[in-house]
Amino acid sequence: MAPASQRETTKGVCVMRVAVLGGSGFIGPRVMRKLVEHGHEVHCMDIAPEGPSLDPVRDRVTITRGDITLMDDVVEMLALSKPDRVLNLAYILGATEDDPHPQVRVNILGMDNCFEAARILGIRRVVYASSIAVYGAQRLHGERVVNEDDPRLGTRLYAVSKIFNEHQADWYNHAYDMAITGVRPANITGPDKVRGSTNHVLCQVLPARNEPVHFPYRDTMTLPLHVEDMAEVFLRVTVAEETAHSIYNSGGHSMSLGDLADVVREFLPEAEITFGADEGGREDSGIHLMDNSRLVEEFELQYAPFRQRVLETINEVRIGEGLPPVG
Repeated sequence: MAPASQRETTKGVCVMRVAVLGGSGFIGPRVMRKLVEHGHEVHCMDIAPEGPSLDPVRDRVTITRGDITLMDDVVEMLALSKPDRVLNLAYILGATEDDPHPQVRVNILGMDNCFEAARILGIRRVVYASSIAVYGAQRLHGERVVNEDDPRLGTRLYAVSKIFNEHQADWYNHAYDMAITGVRPANITGPDKVRGSTNHVLCQVLPARNEPVHFPYRDTMTLPLHVEDMAEVFLRVTVAEETAHSIYNSGGHSMSLGDLADVVREFLPEAEITFGADEGGREDSGIHLMDNSRLVEEFELQYAPFRQRVLETINEVRIGEGLPPVG
């Protein structure tokens, strides 16, 4: 196989072969669509290859069944696809802590299988999804913006798993001179999100369906970032020849649920969004003050205005429900 630097399109653009592990989730299909649109060859391994979320890219991406918790599956997929880059988006998000075993297998063992298989096969560049959850609650850091050098104080199972993933990446980078890069997505939002942080999603989706929605507190803080913007981040980080850092914060649009409700009502004045109290949610909020200048400056990113993204989400939902678009 010719190295990526020798494989070029007719327009002189470097074409890469990218292996995406766990591509059927919320972010994966969007990233793969962007990769294909930029001329890259994409191979996807997923435990649910027939999942409907993959339908939009099914005819443009090579999709195989595989379980990231099984080392043989990961090695076989990477050996056959011979990628220049590996993007790991396989993780369990939004599960309870009553049964930690499946989460540990996917989030920790699966990540280790990804890194080790890449090392064995000589694939130096790997990109993976960490999480804003590594920081824990905002109150643990005070009312200030956190950056990549701030302590990781998350204690829940998913947060601790992602903290461990970041250590795993550092160990491989130092021990084997690999170039593994992690991205910490914030509260990724969009019309079809159903796992993880979903209050910001419900605040847009249910009113778009003409359904009521209720939250305990108006001042619960969130840091939403639209899934298309997050997919653009993964695209740019994945195809980069090198990255200046091993971890990046995605950042987002800091706002309360009350503020988000006000934006929704700009487009849906009759939206039934109610709150139990105006005050009382802020102290239990996750990180909502985040510095992402490292990512924005290095990769020349500019996110779409969030108000525009809210309108896009509302209308995508409404069109899917057979309702007239707004705005």
